[in-house]
Amino acid sequence: MLTTYGRSSGFCVDPIEKKPLNHFLPGTSVLSFGTAGCNLTCSFCQNWHISKSREMDTLAETASPDAIARAAADLGCRSVAFTYNDPVVFHEYAVDVAAACRDGGIRTVAVTAGYVCEGPRAEFYRWMDAANVDLKGFTDSFYRKLASGSLGPVLDTLRYIRHETDTWLEITTLLIPGENDSEQEIEALTLWVLDELGPDVPLHFTAFHPDWRMRDVPPTPPASLRRAREIARENGIRFAYTGNVVDPAGQTTYCANCGSILIGRDGYAIVAWNLSEDARCKACGTVCDGVFEDGPGDWGSRRRPVSIARYAE
Repeated sequence: MLTTYGRSSGFCVDPIEKKPLNHFLPGTSVLSFGTAGCNLTCSFCQNWHISKSREMDTLAETASPDAIARAAADLGCRSVAFTYNDPVVFHEYAVDVAAACRDGGIRTVAVTAGYVCEGPRAEFYRWMDAANVDLKGFTDSFYRKLASGSLGPVLDTLRYIRHETDTWLEITTLLIPGENDSEQEIEALTLWVLDELGPDVPLHFTAFHPDWRMRDVPPTPPASLRRAREIARENGIRFAYTGNVVDPAGQTTYCANCGSILIGRDGYAIVAWNLSEDARCKACGTVCDGVFEDGPGDWGSRRRPVSIARYAE
């Protein structure tokens, strides 16, 4: 029984780039929410107060799928994101919300670790318009030691999304000093993405901060993120990004052919847009893979907590 059905840990309007998704409706706002609990036990969890919660009174708001879809439309959000904790653990609720959103022309986003069995995976991704999958590391020992999971199912999910669905896919790896940030591991990870998923899947390297049960580990040095991005680009990944640090070059989207700036970013805000209406580089005409509209949104870097009680039936 899904005891968190219809019960959220809170709602917030975020920039879509915060998920992070850089090639999915850039500049637009997304209505974000999660529930409580998780199916992994990551010692480094950055949202542990939600994902590790076993107390139902931590859940802030009750909301039906239809109410969430109405709220997103009224708030001007182009999408709804299942985030903060893994939507795998509120599968039925997420699918029902996605169905209500689709009826209202609102897209849906899964922010997930990708740790899910074959049957529910197929049902879940039939309803998702985009996903950012957290590829936590690239060794089975990392998953066993720090997450009580295994790497294989996550790789299976990545292949499945990329090759068997229409869901737009981006990947995030949180680099933890001394655990998954060696050049050898990043080399192996990026080559796997290139060989198995192709060069156009955006790859985000983000900074760890001490939290949950790894408060004695130092934050990720910005140089480690920049080096990881360099390795990815050297290995043929066309769209590699850095996150959770100030790094304009690492947050900008460049044309894979001529190197021109396609989407310039200042944090989560769009400051330059050089894509044509058919998502081509205005300088050389090369197509940029992603889900784009005629122009960017203008939500910027705002974060706006909201209550959706007034949208209830």
